[in-house]
Amino acid sequence: MNVSQLVNLLGAGLLTGNELGTWAVVHPAVARLPFPQAVAAEQEITRRFGYVMPGLMTATIGSGFAAARTARDERERRLLLAGSISYALMLALTLVGNVPLNTRTLRFAGEGEQEWRGIRKRWDRLHTGRVVLDSAGFTCAALAALGRR
Repeated sequence: MNVSQLVNLLGAGLLTGNELGTWAVVHPAVARLPFPQAVAAEQEITRRFGYVMPGLMTATIGSGFAAARTARDERERRLLLAGSISYALMLALTLVGNVPLNTRTLRFAGEGEQEWRGIRKRWDRLHTGRVVLDSAGFTCAALAALGRR
């Protein structure tokens, strides 16, 4: 395994694990909080992730394409490209769907619980799609790494 593939596998694992954890644990727990606390918690979570996730997402995509250029064989190259494309699609979905909702989350000032629940429901649906794409990307990166003898 070369350095770019190791960096990609590490980034893919961190990114996918984070996204899966927020999908399965963090956001469902926050959704059970009373309305004002749920708003405050989601705003803080959104703010914090806004600092970390852009770099992790772009590093994972970039390292995957870099690793594909130095792949040992065609199978490994195709897996790394497929994984990188999965993460790129996830980023596109994030930018088009989740980021505008993140902006609304950060600006939300208690306009109404129904509106809030609608924003969060849409965000959760989009996030489910991201988790599927992340999981596909990680699976490809892992299979590429496991394919070396």
